[in-house]
Amino acid sequence: MRSEALLLYFTLLHFAGADFPEDPEPISISHGNYTKQYPVFVGHKPGHNTPQRHRLDIQLLMIMDRTLYVAARDHIYTVDMDSSHTEEIYFSKKLTWKSRQLDVDTCRMKGKHKDECHNFIKVLLKRDDDTLFICGTNAFSPSCRNYKMDTLEFLGDEFSGMARCPYDAKHANVALFAEGKLYSATVTDFLAIDAVIYRSLGDSPTLRTVKHDSKWLKEPYFVHAVDYGNYIYFFFREIAVEYHSMGKVVFPRVARVCKNDMGGSQRVLEKQWTSFLKARLNCSVPGDSHFYFNILQAVTDVTQVNGRDIVLATFSTPYNSIPGSAVCAYDILDIASVFTGRFKEQKSPDSIWTPVPDERVPKPRPGSCAGSSSLEKYTSSNEFPDDTLNFIKTHSLMDEAVPSVVNKPWFLRTMVRYRLTKIAVDNAAGPNQNHTVVFLGSEKGIILKFLVRTGNSGFLNDSLFLEEMSIYNSEKCSYDGVEDKRIMGMQLDKQSRALYVAFSNCLIRVPLGRCERHGKCKKACIASRDPYCGWMKESGACMQLLPGATLAFEQDIEHGNTDGLGDCQNSFVALNGHSSSLLPSMSTSDSPGQQGYDAGGHILNWKDHIGSSENINPYVAVSSHNHQEKKDQDINVFTVYSEAEVCLN
Repeated sequence: MRSEALLLYFTLLHFAGADFPEDPEPISISHGNYTKQYPVFVGHKPGHNTPQRHRLDIQLLMIMDRTLYVAARDHIYTVDMDSSHTEEIYFSKKLTWKSRQLDVDTCRMKGKHKDECHNFIKVLLKRDDDTLFICGTNAFSPSCRNYKMDTLEFLGDEFSGMARCPYDAKHANVALFAEGKLYSATVTDFLAIDAVIYRSLGDSPTLRTVKHDSKWLKEPYFVHAVDYGNYIYFFFREIAVEYHSMGKVVFPRVARVCKNDMGGSQRVLEKQWTSFLKARLNCSVPGDSHFYFNILQAVTDVTQVNGRDIVLATFSTPYNSIPGSAVCAYDILDIASVFTGRFKEQKSPDSIWTPVPDERVPKPRPGSCAGSSSLEKYTSSNEFPDDTLNFIKTHSLMDEAVPSVVNKPWFLRTMVRYRLTKIAVDNAAGPNQNHTVVFLGSEKGIILKFLVRTGNSGFLNDSLFLEEMSIYNSEKCSYDGVEDKRIMGMQLDKQSRALYVAFSNCLIRVPLGRCERHGKCKKACIASRDPYCGWMKESGACMQLLPGATLAFEQDIEHGNTDGLGDCQNSFVALNGHSSSLLPSMSTSDSPGQQGYDAGGHILNWKDHIGSSENINPYVAVSSHNHQEKKDQDINVFTVYSEAEVCLN
């Protein structure tokens, strides 16, 4: 392992000396002494006035119908997203589902620790308009239930969670409902040997991947699944069988199955997928020798950027190497194109993997959906000829990798001691809803905020690093003195203009913008280039903007040009070795009428902020070197009178 880490280190040095991109610096930094004022959820109900806490072990978050669902150990909490939260977030309802003592005793008899023998909620889905579908590990005996959404009342009977939910809370899994059917990816056994992509419930036959076949799945770590068109796409990472001679090399993958797959015939692939195909995802830095980021960490749902349907994915270097992360974008059309390309095969256990010649591919084409334009003759997959079914059984891997958009990472982070593991996207940011902002979560409680920029191609070109935020609250989020800064999940809510960030034992509500920190300093406000912030002409302050309405504001998202705006008084902050003179005055001459907004969006006086020991230097630090523009460049500041509204609550 040490040799692999050294190899990566020298590879990074090689690229650094050539064309390996440098890490960008953020325009703004928000430290923990400021963000610790953000409201935190620790499992309390309204009116709770004692410091007593219990361990949450948050597993996942989900937003439905203006309610935030927090799935944890033995409990699911609901939070009303339209309620006001200032210092602490309280739950509105709590569903308790604990394992029966018999299941706990059995779990302990199998050698598991008592802390593992709980019911960790790993699946939480909206089954229909009125029903929640929930599965938990249930002390290593996974089970599923249905609940009434509005009252959290238990409906019907409890049933097996096998192949729908993992046994162990540490095992990754994904699940979604599409057209009334549950698609899940997990493991089916106590020892986590049999990994499966599975369809159940609904009116279609139950299907699964071929059991114990490493060419289909080899020790996968499932990351995400999306429903798109006629297919369900699964994103995961696994040991690459095509590189078995080099040891355990991990590759990122995307796989797909047809939603109308009915399984094979009684002779071949009965009750198994006939459409399962998978391909490698390429996220690499181009050059004479590509540098690959292979550890897939997180994937977004399909989002539209400039008219193209894409997913964004975060990748990292292996955990036994020097930390490094990248974000790559993938067009769904590019993914689909790879699945219509050449197949890959290994002719014998000792031979290398090679492309399958087109003339050897049977017809109808393996992996296609029955009833599609090229397969109108076959109304169901169980009508496919044996040649097609036998081929797909042994040839699920595609030869070509899915290229990232513009064939390079959209963002790189290689000079820090953490990896990026979560991602959330707002593709309608700003008062005109014409910007895309990406939030990246790390394993150290740090969130990075970026603006997507397009080049001459009209698509993703590069990124603008808007902000770095340290949001982990050690005082409120640690449990028994143990700090776990890994971000477990992120959910972005446009309506409340907030990012909900989950750690193992707390949930923090983070505003999408920190406009109030720029205060009365127009230069700092414009230089921030934050789509969520604008300089309000009438009030002379930097404030958060909402879509719609009437008030005039100024922004320069494209350039952040501050020529002629002058410097704010008594403001000098060093940021990453660069000086800044863009901050609001902190002199006592500031009038009492100057106002901003606190973490909850409430109006406050600047003198209150300055005098608070909770917010030493409560203003944003802005690096001046990011805003040098040509002298002859026109100031691209625009004024809007009908498309923006100040956030007042």
